[in-house]
Amino acid sequence: MDLNIYPNLPERRDWRIGCIGAGFIMMDCHLPNYTKAGYIPHAISSRTLKSAQAVADKFNIPHVYDSNTTLMDNKEVEVLDVAVPPQDQLAVIREAVKRDHIKGILAQKPLGADFAEAQEVVRLCKGAGKTLVVNQNMRYDHSMRALKTLISEDKMGDLTLGTIDMRAIPHWAPWQEALGWLTLRIMSIHHLDISRFLFGDPVKVYCSTTRDPRTKFAHTDGICLTTLEYENGARFQINDDVWAGPAKEGAAEDCFVRWRVEGTEGLAKGEIGWPKWPEVTPSTLTYSTIESKEWIKPEWQEAWFPDAFLGPMSELLCALEGETAQMSGQNNLRTMLLVEACYMSAEQGQVINFKELCKEYGI
Repeated sequence: MDLNIYPNLPERRDWRIGCIGAGFIMMDCHLPNYTKAGYIPHAISSRTLKSAQAVADKFNIPHVYDSNTTLMDNKEVEVLDVAVPPQDQLAVIREAVKRDHIKGILAQKPLGADFAEAQEVVRLCKGAGKTLVVNQNMRYDHSMRALKTLISEDKMGDLTLGTIDMRAIPHWAPWQEALGWLTLRIMSIHHLDISRFLFGDPVKVYCSTTRDPRTKFAHTDGICLTTLEYENGARFQINDDVWAGPAKEGAAEDCFVRWRVEGTEGLAKGEIGWPKWPEVTPSTLTYSTIESKEWIKPEWQEAWFPDAFLGPMSELLCALEGETAQMSGQNNLRTMLLVEACYMSAEQGQVINFKELCKEYGI
C-alpha cells in the first residue's frame, strides 16, 4: 500500500522566503530541502552579517542582513521562516505581523518560552490574518507518516498502547541555561506532539521528572517519564532519558529512540534514526496486521534529519494556497498546553486532567 510518507507540495514553488536565523537548523536542515524542492530562499538575516553571508553564499541567497526587521522590510519577502531561540520568537513575530507583504510564517517549536507566549503568537497572527504553521517536524519523519497512514486506513484497528523510549544525549543549546528548563519543551515536545498526531488528545496526563546528572545548570526536567490516558482506554507512554548512562564520561554508548504501537488488529514498531546524526540514517518501520499475517518492512532512503524538514514549509505554502494546515498555530496550542500539563503534573506529583485544562484555556 502507499504509505504516504512524503509531504504534499504547493503548486507554486517560487514563494519568496525570508530566513530569520543562520544556525544549524536553517543551514543544515531547512535550506538544503528548500533548494532541492525548488523553493526560493530570497533573504537571510542573523545576529552577525558574517554568519548570514556565509549561509547566503552556500545557498545563493541574494539579500543578506544583520537585522531581522530590515529583512522584514524587504517587500519582496512573502513568507518568513523563523529559526531563533524560543524566547526570541515572540518579538520577531510581533514585528512580522505588521508587514502586509508577509503572508505566512513558519515558527519553530516550542512556540515561545512558555504557553502564554505561544498564545500571544497565535493571537497576533490571527489578528493580522497571517497563516502560522509550527515546525513540529517529527510529524514528517517517514516512519511516523507511514504509521499515521496505517492508523488512518484502519489497518491497526482500535489503538491500545503506544510507547516511545528515547535513550539519547542531545546537544543542548547555550540559550537554554537562561530559561531554566531542559527536556520537556525541547525533546519531549516532539513525542507529546506525535502522541496527539497518532492517538489524538489525551484525557489525563501524569509526568515524573528528575535532573540530568550531566547538565550543570539549574533544571528540574532532565529525565522525563510521561503516561497519557485516553477516553477509549488506550495509553501512551514516553520515556525521555537524556542521561542515557555515563557514555560521555567513559562508558560504552547505547543510544536510540524506539517506538511501538499496538492495536486490536495490528502491531507496528520502529526506530528513529536521528541519534546517529551527522550520519544520515533513515527511521525504520516493521508492522504486521491480522490482514497481512506476516511482518512487512518498507524501506526508504530519506531520514528525519534533514529530509523531514521539507514538510513544515511545504505545509505552510500549501496552506497559503488553500489547504488546511495540520500543524497550525491554533492546533499547536494543545501541544504546548500538554507540555505545560507535564510540568504541572511533575511539580504537583499528581495526574492532570488535560481535557478540563483545554476547556479552562478555551482551546
